[in-house]
Amino acid sequence: MSDKNYSDQKWIEVCKLDDIPPAQARTVRADNTVIAVFRLTDDRVKAVENRCPHKDGPLAEGIISGDDILCPLHNWRIHLDDGQVAAPDEGCVKTYPVKVESGTVFLQA
Repeated sequence: MSDKNYSDQKWIEVCKLDDIPPAQARTVRADNTVIAVFRLTDDRVKAVENRCPHKDGPLAEGIISGDDILCPLHNWRIHLDDGQVAAPDEGCVKTYPVKVESGTVFLQA
């Protein structure tokens, strides 16, 4: 999980939940960073920086597997809750708080 303090950050409206099909993602730009926002099959929403730590693969184009995203370039498995890459690979991506209120997805960045 990111060590950034989000208490003073604002929530950004991203889209309606229904705008993201289940098991897919969309991207949003915040402070010159592209963030991948994922809708899991159970309608939970997760967000991580849209680049694999291995070769900068676009994670929004990867395959969702449970609570993980598989990088489309080399199949690295990244946990969407904490951004950690699964062993034996190593690395981490930045995660972002998200919430859904009245069918609208918000991102804190």
